[in-house]
Amino acid sequence: MEDWIGEDNPVRLIDAFVDELDLAELGFGGIDPEATGRPSYHPSLLLKLYIYGYLNRVQSSRRLEREAGRNIEVMWLLGRLAPDHKTIADFRKDNGPALGKVCARFVELCREMGLLTTASVAIDGSKFKAVNNRDKNFTRAKVERRRAQLEESVARYLSQLDAADRQEPTEALAAKVTRLTEKLTKLKEQMAKLVVHEEQMLASSDQQISLTDPDSRSMATSGRGSGVVGYNVQVAVDTKHHLIVTHEVTNRGSDRAQLANMAKQAKAVLRTETLEAVADRGYFSSSEILACHEAGITVTLPKPMTSGAKSEGRFGKQDFAYQPEEDVYRCPAGERLPRPRHLTLRTDLP
Repeated sequence: MEDWIGEDNPVRLIDAFVDELDLAELGFGGIDPEATGRPSYHPSLLLKLYIYGYLNRVQSSRRLEREAGRNIEVMWLLGRLAPDHKTIADFRKDNGPALGKVCARFVELCREMGLLTTASVAIDGSKFKAVNNRDKNFTRAKVERRRAQLEESVARYLSQLDAADRQEPTEALAAKVTRLTEKLTKLKEQMAKLVVHEEQMLASSDQQISLTDPDSRSMATSGRGSGVVGYNVQVAVDTKHHLIVTHEVTNRGSDRAQLANMAKQAKAVLRTETLEAVADRGYFSSSEILACHEAGITVTLPKPMTSGAKSEGRFGKQDFAYQPEEDVYRCPAGERLPRPRHLTLRTDLP
C-alpha cells in the first residue's frame, strides 16, 4: 500500500501533523486505555480521519465509515482500521474544544512556516443548516401563526360536529363523529404543547427556541422570503494564501455586528500591530468601523445604497443606462460615455 501513497500526497502531511501533536495537552480523551473492556480507537486515528474528511468535503460520519473500508488513502492513514459511524460522530461531539485547539495549532504552524506574513484578511459569513427542522423552531410570529391555524381547524371540526348533530343517526355518521372527536382531542393536545413552547420562547433572551438543536436559530438567507434554521459561521481568511486565520460560530443571523470581533481575532492571531480587513456590504456598521479604527484595523467595505445615497452624490450601476443605437452609456447627469474599445499593442514601431 506504500506504493499507492506518494511522498507528496497530502495524506502524508495529515499523518505527520497529527503525530507531532500532544493530544493530551490539547484535551483529547481516550489516549490512555481503560484497565478493563475492549481497547478503543486511539484519538490520533480518529483525528486523522476527521481532518481528511474536512479537506475532502466529506462531513457525514456514515460516509467517512464507508471511506475507511474502500478508500486506499484512508486505509493507509488509519492502518486498515475501520471505525463505525457512531464512533466517528461521538469523537466529534465529545472533543469540540480540543478540535478547536488543533485548528489554532495549525494556524501557528502556518505562521512558523511564513505563510501568514501578510497582515490582510477577508471576512465573510456563511449560513449552515442545523439538524433542527423548521417545524421544531419557534418564534413569536411562528407561535401566533400556528395558534391561528389550530384555532381555525378546531372551529371547522366543531362546525362539522354541529352539522352532524342535526342529521339522522346512522352508522356512517357515528363513525364520522368519532373521527372528528379524535381530531379535536389531538388539536387540544397540540394547543397545550404550543402554550408550553410559547412560555419557553418568551423566557429566552432572543425570544426564539429550537427543540432538536437548542443552539440553532432561524436566520434569513439571500433568497427573498426564505430562511434556514442553523448557524452563522464567521471566517477570516488570509488574502495571500487563502488560509483560514480564525473562525467563530454564532447564532446571530446578521453579519452587521461581527466585523470588529472577527477583525480583532484575526489581528491577535497574526500578531501584528496593524491589519487590513475586507468585507462585503452586509458588515457595514458605523460603530463596528469605529471599533476597528480604534484597534488599528483599516477596513475596506462598500456602503449600502440607501434612500439618501443619491442625494449624497453616490450612484450604482443601475443608474447608468446603455444606449445600443449609439453604443454609449448615459449617466444620471445626462452625459454620454463611449464604451471602451480593446487596444492593440503595436510592436513594429521603433
